[in-house]
Amino acid sequence: MLTPSKTQSILSEMGHTPDKNLGQNFLIDSNIIRKSIELATVETKDTILEIGPGLGTLTLSLLEKGCKLYAVEKDPRLYERLSAMKKKKSLDQLTLTYGDAMQFPKANIPEDVTDFKIVANLPYSITTPWIEKILSNPLPKIMVLMVQKEAADRLTALPNTKNFSAISILLQASYKRLKGHAVSKKCFLPEPKVDSTLLVLERKENFYLFDESTRTTMRIIFTKRRKQIKSILKAMETHKEILEIWLKKLPSETMRPDTIFPEYWIDLNNMIKKSIP
Repeated sequence: MLTPSKTQSILSEMGHTPDKNLGQNFLIDSNIIRKSIELATVETKDTILEIGPGLGTLTLSLLEKGCKLYAVEKDPRLYERLSAMKKKKSLDQLTLTYGDAMQFPKANIPEDVTDFKIVANLPYSITTPWIEKILSNPLPKIMVLMVQKEAADRLTALPNTKNFSAISILLQASYKRLKGHAVSKKCFLPEPKVDSTLLVLERKENFYLFDESTRTTMRIIFTKRRKQIKSILKAMETHKEILEIWLKKLPSETMRPDTIFPEYWIDLNNMIKKSIP
């Protein structure tokens, strides 16, 4: 388990300065590592996905559980270090991918693996777009994600709140939030400006996925969240006939996007799906 001093020592030996553009804030609190694994109920039989393994702090702890681990790392120097560690320690249950998590959102997990979990300290800058990419079949059974507290609030926001957005709807249609864990910014090196949250998401038995065409429509609508839905839809260029019918189904044409409950967005998706050959 890496301590703050050991982490700094390794970075110094590598001559490596944490890259802000890659969201490199290295976890230095062993209690948070243990908590992440505990919240994901990691077992020997599990297949786990990790995003941005970095120095391998969480990686090694996961491997100690005997699980099969797939990880994707974008930083070439950290990837080389992880590869050397894998070879030196004969970590055959670890599969490393060099690349961007946005291009390899599920690393290189084989397509026939439909039962897996995600435990990851996410680079904050990709939280929302990466989660959108994850919301496709097969869906992970459980996700334990280290995210900014503000991001956790946005992802799990309810209608009629300032944080309710398209990603709130997309995620909550497939996942329910379980009790997580608050994480102080002091648990990282370098120390970020904000506190974080271990967000725990469990796949719903009857999960629901939105089509990409509907997702695009929702994103456009929510960019104008302070306007009335009637005026927003009037300016839309795609699915105009469907949106006109959908508008009449809403409780009021003067609603704002963040006041429209998820069931109406699901109805819109069903309508759009039926219209696509």
